[in-house]
Amino acid sequence: MCGRFGLWAEPQTIQDHFRLQEPLPLEPRYNIAPSQEILAVGQDESQQRHPAILRWGLIPHWSKDTKSGYKMINARAESLWQKPAYKSAAKRRRCLVPASCFFEWKRSDGSKQPYCIRPKRRELFAFAAIWERWKNSETGETIFSCAIVTTPANEAVSILHDRMPAILDRPSFDLWLDRTVRESTELQELLSPCPSDWLDLHPVSKRVNSPKNDTKDVVQPVDA
Repeated sequence: MCGRFGLWAEPQTIQDHFRLQEPLPLEPRYNIAPSQEILAVGQDESQQRHPAILRWGLIPHWSKDTKSGYKMINARAESLWQKPAYKSAAKRRRCLVPASCFFEWKRSDGSKQPYCIRPKRRELFAFAAIWERWKNSETGETIFSCAIVTTPANEAVSILHDRMPAILDRPSFDLWLDRTVRESTELQELLSPCPSDWLDLHPVSKRVNSPKNDTKDVVQPVDA
């Protein structure tokens, strides 16, 4: 799964990597948790990419309330086009979530050791994601939310967990974001586990267990 990640790259680096024109007034985030607002990248009909701020935790447009968002932080790639909560967004509302790292926990001797997974040869990850627009019928409040797509873990991550984010390379961005493409077979091919040699894993402090600790020290290597 993907239940925590960070994004601290320079705004200009993010703009260049995702081909964005608008400035990004972002603060470094080292410990982003579900239900928080996160940066996403979408694409309009003219193939122009745009940043957006979305709530992490998908709220289907037909949901009666926002509670489902706490459970739907991830969407499994294998059932993306079948599950009622995801299939409409998978066809029409796909996006990318930039990240500098993500975290996973390894069970050992009755405790969990957190690990930080970072790009080995890239400054940024691009997680495949889907988004939704939900409107409160009583108050008119509108919430834009998202879920990060996950795949079976690759060999490197499998020592920590059996799932991982679907990480796309830059040549795949256009296809994933193209709103005219709705054929699941073509898109599904993008959602394979990324190669293990894309990743660098290292243990980090258990301070990352609390989302309140959103500081640079939670991504620094420690002895396991």
